Amino acid sequence: MGIVIGASNGDIPALAADPNFAGQWVNSNVLAYYPASKIIVVNVGNEVVTSGDQNLIPQLLPAMQNVQNALNAASLGVRIKVSTVHAMSILSQSDPPSSGLFSPVFGDTLKALLQFHKENGSPLMINPYPFFAYQSDPRPETLAFCLFQPNAGRVDSGTGIKYMNMFDAQVDAVHSALNAWGFKEVQIVVAETGWPYKGDPNEVGPSVDNAKAYNGNLINHLRSMVGTPLMPGISVDTYIFALYDEDLKPGPGSERSFGLFKPDLSTTYDVGLSKHAQTPTAPVTPVTPAPATTPTTPTTPVTPVTPAPKPTGSAAWCMPKPGIPDSDLQANLDYACSMAGIDCSPIQAGGPCFEPNTVASHAAYAMNILYQTAGRNPWNCDFSQTAALTSTNPSYDGCTYPGGN
Repeated sequence: MGIVIGASNGDIPALAADPNFAGQWVNSNVLAYYPASKIIVVNVGNEVVTSGDQNLIPQLLPAMQNVQNALNAASLGVRIKVSTVHAMSILSQSDPPSSGLFSPVFGDTLKALLQFHKENGSPLMINPYPFFAYQSDPRPETLAFCLFQPNAGRVDSGTGIKYMNMFDAQVDAVHSALNAWGFKEVQIVVAETGWPYKGDPNEVGPSVDNAKAYNGNLINHLRSMVGTPLMPGISVDTYIFALYDEDLKPGPGSERSFGLFKPDLSTTYDVGLSKHAQTPTAPVTPVTPAPATTPTTPTTPVTPVTPAPKPTGSAAWCMPKPGIPDSDLQANLDYACSMAGIDCSPIQAGGPCFEPNTVASHAAYAMNILYQTAGRNPWNCDFSQTAALTSTNPSYDGCTYPGGN
């Protein structure tokens, strides 16, 4: 993973019309910083295809081609790819994920862009936002599905695959759309995704707890290398929106409240990407933004998901809180044991932790093993606020609960 930079929508006409301008742009914005800065992608414009700007849309591909040619001339065309960022609205269908299709409204333009990606080995950059999906369906079960929290899952009627989170469903819908058009070799990169920590009183979903849960669980999901159901074992490169709040942006309050940090550099909340309260972990790298073309999708610097140090401190195990109903514990049990890499065999019949054969006992083991495997971050022991950390070792008889330093 590396740095993604962007040419603004306003630069597209000049980039398209004048190869010399494209060369100058590459000299000023790429060559001046490379290789000290690990630039891997140049995004030409932001959500141009769905902007409705009929003057700008036809100029997008020529602009990308001129930037590609300028990089080729600098012998960087193999190392640095050229792309552009799309809103999820380039899809006409995304549910279920296996039915994902690109909108025929953008047909010729998108096919030409995808052919460019195929020929140059560059990624399709997409902005999936489970937050907006929840706003359109504000049910508790939808929130859990969007926040990577325990939930019943959603079965894709086309494949029979059960999805446990909205992010995977949205990414796989794009994957299906690429397959449907014969571009399965084009890589997907998530250019933006995030969750606002506050919003206007009439907005559903924004809160610090939700933002921390979404970004923290997303990071854990990506680091697990589980991938998505249609792309198993592949961790899609993902950039978290956003490093800083866009405090001057118009629109609803949530639009100004996606940042991990505030404009005064103070921390909004920590999702494990910082070494100290005020200092982002190197190499947390901002992406140069392009101006927004729609009022709903944010466009500020984003934070690439990079490994953070494991937490240290006293021995800790993740256990259910007292008084949690069996129905909630069963959901936690099903969720934990459905995750790739989680070994629930000790609580199966004949296993060392099968007895006592109760939902509470089995859920406790499964919740703890997920916490230990996922990275031992506080948000890994949330389970929709039904779990808490303890320094008391819950192991008993021949049943060992992994944990400790």
